[in-house]
Amino acid sequence: MSKNTDAALSQLPVAVIGSGPVGLAAAAHLLERGLTPIIFEAGDSPAAAVNAWGHIRLFSPWQYDVDAAARRLLEGTGWQEPDADTLPTGAELLELYLRPLAAVPAMSGALHLNSEVVAVTREGLDKTRTGGRENTPFLLRIRDEHGSVSEHRVRAVIDASGTWNNPNPLGQAGLPAAGEAEAYAAGFITVPLPDVAGRERARFAGRHVLVVGAGHSAANTLLALGELAEQEPDTRISWAIRRSSAASVYGGGDLDGLPARGALGSRLRALVEEGRIELHTSFTITGFKAADSLTVVGSTPSGETQLDVDLLVPATGFRPSLDMLREIRLDLDPAVEAPRQLGPLIDPEFHSCGTVEPHGARLLAHPEKDFYIVGMKSYGRAPTFLMATGYEQVRSIAAALAGDQEAADKVELVLPETGVCSTDLGGSCDTDASCGTDSAAEEASCCGTPEPYTAAEPEAASSCCGTAPEPEPAASSCCSAPEPAFLGIPTGLAHGRSAREES
Repeated sequence: MSKNTDAALSQLPVAVIGSGPVGLAAAAHLLERGLTPIIFEAGDSPAAAVNAWGHIRLFSPWQYDVDAAARRLLEGTGWQEPDADTLPTGAELLELYLRPLAAVPAMSGALHLNSEVVAVTREGLDKTRTGGRENTPFLLRIRDEHGSVSEHRVRAVIDASGTWNNPNPLGQAGLPAAGEAEAYAAGFITVPLPDVAGRERARFAGRHVLVVGAGHSAANTLLALGELAEQEPDTRISWAIRRSSAASVYGGGDLDGLPARGALGSRLRALVEEGRIELHTSFTITGFKAADSLTVVGSTPSGETQLDVDLLVPATGFRPSLDMLREIRLDLDPAVEAPRQLGPLIDPEFHSCGTVEPHGARLLAHPEKDFYIVGMKSYGRAPTFLMATGYEQVRSIAAALAGDQEAADKVELVLPETGVCSTDLGGSCDTDASCGTDSAAEEASCCGTPEPYTAAEPEAASSCCGTAPEPEPAASSCCSAPEPAFLGIPTGLAHGRSAREES
């Protein structure tokens, strides 16, 4: 490639797909490196997906929710950073951080709303063409809210589009159940994490609601429905899981090393044991029949079962949509659909929290030079992503795109000693003086000073995240002020699905 061609390519902007926390952080790091971002957001406002779950409280406090480059960009605007130890809701994350960040002139001038990326390719080259590929600009095809299509040439692409709009199917073996599409179309199946006690209250009050799933998203919704049912007694709640027991969702109860989390787990267990939530275990959905209500057909050890409900809330996780990347040369892990080098480090068969290594540009690279998938989407189908991990991903990638490979390879995460981890049901640092558990497989860290993990990829640190309901006060505390509880799991332990199945 000639020097003139090389110079022309370097003058093009770097495309960032998505304006959520990680997408905006990517743009902030690009700006700090003297590169020009162009941000495409499918929604009508910055971080539109966050607005959809604004009623949910994060597990991670503010100190882990604000990206360093974004903070530096905001400091010149008079922005007031929220208290580091407070757990924000999605709405607070949006109002107090993401919207102010998107409004910074350097950011707002690069942000294109109502701009859905429908395809990414190389200008004039489909996936099969190799000659000159690395030195050819990327071409993004964009569709606006009116259906009009435009195309943009860029030098590199950072896909931070997330997974929110692509929930996992409800059927078995990763496939939609018979009639699932029709049930969605008829409005019987809601979005994940609906605001049942707030803006969508009227839709759920007095109805029979089925929640499907066994993670913290399901727990959040069930607890909210329990509160709604106290005020609206005609509200009926059912809960279906594929597992034979809900014990892992409940947590350790009184034996939990994190009492606030245990109290919340006990609360959910009590709702089930009191009959206020009807639990269906070993329930695999095989079909739907939509009429005046929704009939959910399930396979159980006792044979086929049918549940007649008014609404179904899916809480079965998300998966990445790769349709727009059909003409990009990707190298994905065959199991979790993350970048191949990252896949084994986050596979939920073996990892949940505490064993994910810090990673940056090298582990996230694909055969398509200067193309990266970051944030939640980079984890594919694995549910262990932490926002702070995404911030470190894009810091490393921006350094690589700017030609600073040394900085790109020095991957750092400043996290509590055993990692910031999601808990099934939330918690707080209000624990006893030991700040620990009795389990050899789990080690609680809530009061220690955060220490940095620094690695030339790939030395071990940890990352995972989640959301939590409103934290409850506890009677005692090992900290000077209430803080969120973080559960760390020592590196090297198999503690994902495989460990659960072996126990």
